[in-house]
Amino acid sequence: MTIHNTSQPVLFFDGACNLCNRFVQFVIRHDREKIFLFASLQSVAGHQMLEKLKTGGQKIPDSVILSFRDHYYLQSDAALQLLRLLGGGWKLLYGLTIIPRFIRNGAYNLIARNRYKWFGKRDACMVPTAELRARFLE
Repeated sequence: MTIHNTSQPVLFFDGACNLCNRFVQFVIRHDREKIFLFASLQSVAGHQMLEKLKTGGQKIPDSVILSFRDHYYLQSDAALQLLRLLGGGWKLLYGLTIIPRFIRNGAYNLIARNRYKWFGKRDACMVPTAELRARFLE
């Protein structure tokens, strides 16, 4: 499955990052409707996404990107939009968008820059279970 053939939200993440992998596990646990698809940035779909952003002149993040309905959310916007789509009480956190983006992204970038040091790094990307494999793009 390629990234442009779906209307479902796709969470692209750094497959080597422990924090990013924990975030994916969090989303899987709380995604009761199973609307989210996932792809590591190291996968073919992840490389396609990065190339698409490069040709669009976007700053290329290396931690999390959310793709939904032909829109790409980066940095804190990706996390907050994802929580909104997750629904339930999590969508209340979307209210944090009232904080100016430069402040939100400053905090996000501080964590992203130090994520390997603070949370560790994997030698290989997460391997989904057979049950979850259909929700992961190659």
